[in-house]
Amino acid sequence: MPEFRRDPVIGRWVIISTDRGKRPSSFGNVPKQEEPKMCPFCPGNESSTPPEVLAFRENGTQPNKPGWFLRVISNKYPALRVEGSLNREPMGLYDKMNGVGAHEVIIETPDHYKDLADLSHEEIKNVLWAFRERSLDLQRDRRFKYILIFKNHGEAAGASLEHSHSQLIATPIIPRRVEEEIDGANKYYDFKERCIFCDIIRQELTDKERVISDYGDFIAFSPFASRHPFETWLLPKQHLAHFTDLAPNNYIYLAEALKDVLNRLRVALNNPPFNFIIHTSPFGNEFDEVYHWHFEIIPKLTKVAGFEWGSGFYINPTKPEDAAGYMREIDSSQAERLFGPQATVKMV
Repeated sequence: MPEFRRDPVIGRWVIISTDRGKRPSSFGNVPKQEEPKMCPFCPGNESSTPPEVLAFRENGTQPNKPGWFLRVISNKYPALRVEGSLNREPMGLYDKMNGVGAHEVIIETPDHYKDLADLSHEEIKNVLWAFRERSLDLQRDRRFKYILIFKNHGEAAGASLEHSHSQLIATPIIPRRVEEEIDGANKYYDFKERCIFCDIIRQELTDKERVISDYGDFIAFSPFASRHPFETWLLPKQHLAHFTDLAPNNYIYLAEALKDVLNRLRVALNNPPFNFIIHTSPFGNEFDEVYHWHFEIIPKLTKVAGFEWGSGFYINPTKPEDAAGYMREIDSSQAERLFGPQATVKMV
């Protein structure tokens, strides 16, 4: 019997329709896209990209030259541009302003053949640390109110280049999805004087059936009202509103947790395309008591069609309890043998 389930944070309803369900084996991986003969993200091609704004590199090597472990560059084809002022103005009942913002690319590894999940814990920690450093720098710009960090893995998830990378966009407005979460968290806090995300963590640890893994300081679980099959959230157990509030020595533990989740998804779903998003509090401390930063990891397994667009409901063919149970049984160490760089020949 299908179920309506209500997201406790924003009040969105989803439909869990197991009659339309698929087994994990039904979600096949998407073949890797054709890569151009010259990858602009590979070492030696630094002149093909905008200059780096941050890099972790070998001692003695020069900026915008080989020798780097990680590079952050401005997006060559940005959604928003950093130059200029907002100049907000009305047009009758409409409003408009200039498309001012920052759009950066984090090139996660010099190795064209590795995905994020193939990297060592220390290398993934460097990626997370780059997110932190760029966020702290950009929040000094008073034009910006929010930074969205995201990754598109695989062509079906929106990645235009195969070389492993993630992105960061700073915006002068708070994204609607984040506003909805903040509004829901505010209402809950006004009623119970507690963070709703902290209460969700406590309930998931009590129920256990949707928990994928408990990492000590972090927890991964399938949300009760998952919009998508095998949707996974990864949160710190400590109440922290901002991603950058995480203690510096905890980024290595977050890296371990993130690598484990990504490898479980690779094994469970045959290396699916996916998106991940970091939802964090807007700049300032206005929402420190009510908001709780988190990863949302969404495998690209189903398509959003007319009913979803027209109604606002999502139809999820896989119960989150089933998805979590399957993921718990996965030995994530299998992933590198099955999908690591040595298991796949890629042509550049």
